[in-house]
Amino acid sequence: GTADGITALQMDIKIGGITRELMGQALGQAKEGRLHILGKMKEAISAPRSELKPHAPRIEMMQIDVDKIRDIIGPGGKTIRNIIAESGAKIDVDDTGQVLIASPDGEALRKAREMIEYLTSDVEIGKIYTGKVVRLMTFGAFVEVLPSKEGLVHISELAAHRVNEVEDEVGIGDAIPVKVIEIDDMGRINLSKRIAEAELAGEDVTEMLAEKAKRGRGDGGGDRGGRGGDRGGRGGRGGDRGRGGDRGGRGGRR
Repeated sequence: GTADGITALQMDIKIGGITRELMGQALGQAKEGRLHILGKMKEAISAPRSELKPHAPRIEMMQIDVDKIRDIIGPGGKTIRNIIAESGAKIDVDDTGQVLIASPDGEALRKAREMIEYLTSDVEIGKIYTGKVVRLMTFGAFVEVLPSKEGLVHISELAAHRVNEVEDEVGIGDAIPVKVIEIDDMGRINLSKRIAEAELAGEDVTEMLAEKAKRGRGDGGGDRGGRGGDRGGRGGRGGDRGRGGDRGGRGGRR
């Protein structure tokens, strides 16, 4: 019980019963003892600790989308086994997306939770990620910002200065800061290393973002298709085919 009352009462007796007065006397004595114990506890600690001790075991529950369960489990359970091995925590995932993490200490819980959040989170517009360069193209670099989630950094967004060749600025395997500028209707992610670096340096990037939005998708969208521009170039051949006029000239020779 507490200073305000009791929550449970247990009594073991061998006689047929007790009087109301005797019960009241027993409860009064119990209250005195309870208040004495609570007073000693308050001398040692005035309020419950806001956090457990770092090395105290703990259990935490998380809720994830059902369609993200496979991202935690991985092929043949490989991913969840890696999380358990690296964090030292025990993890159980049920069919509703409820994740139970049991850890021997706070550090193991933190590490397991961060790994799960990383695997199940969605890419957010405006957020800066440290991504890994996975592919280089003539028009830019593809960067993995989350597991199996890549975005394009157009060559014009690689640096504040002019970049002539993508390879001059980044290489495959490089870890670079990128800011998510746009996720288009097709789910394609457009990134900017230039704006991310400026923001991390403490600069106001409002004008940069406004300029980027004004340009729209003209930088990255068309180049991703690649072929669109080339096909347009073939139109020039149509002019060559105008040589039909020359052929007509041949008719005059007859």
